[in-house]
Amino acid sequence: MQIDTDILITWGAIIKRYKKGEMIFLEGNDPLYYYQIIDGEVRMFNTNSDGKEYTQGIFHQGESFAEPVLFIGELYPASAITMKESTIIKIPKEQFLKILNEYPLFQMKLLKVFARRIYNKSITAREIVNNPPNVRIIGFLTYLKQKEGSPKERILIPYTRQEIANLTGLRVETVIRALMKMQKANRVEIKDHKLYF
Repeated sequence: MQIDTDILITWGAIIKRYKKGEMIFLEGNDPLYYYQIIDGEVRMFNTNSDGKEYTQGIFHQGESFAEPVLFIGELYPASAITMKESTIIKIPKEQFLKILNEYPLFQMKLLKVFARRIYNKSITAREIVNNPPNVRIIGFLTYLKQKEGSPKERILIPYTRQEIANLTGLRVETVIRALMKMQKANRVEIKDHKLYF
């Protein structure tokens, strides 16, 4: 969801510049702010006891992230880190909730964002639980292509093999092997270590 930055600043928001790889918050922290990306990219992830990461979501310019816990009084279920230099506007939870009361249109926008995320999580869970690696990867790449609005043309996939592994719940070695097989079957194209689908 995107709220006009002028509205956020009027209600007490601050703009902060983050370096690539800088933590915004950690899993288990209290949710204190509403975050919206002005520019850059943020990844929310969990880490298991073996240190393996699972990416919950990647958020881009104009998108907000980590809002659900602001409404239910729970701790953050994942950590958030910048994937590149990012500018993020944040506003204290109390002020954000006041904005929603003042502007009911934002409530409806937020409901649509939550509904879309729940839907996408359901599709992702189905892909991860029931399918072999190549099907998981194809499902993820297809989702990216639809999000870009380029269903017929090949697009550059902006993620590393490790990031694809984190997003699909696979090991990076499995992703590399599956992509090589998919390249032989002409499902993907790999040029100069860049992946096209």
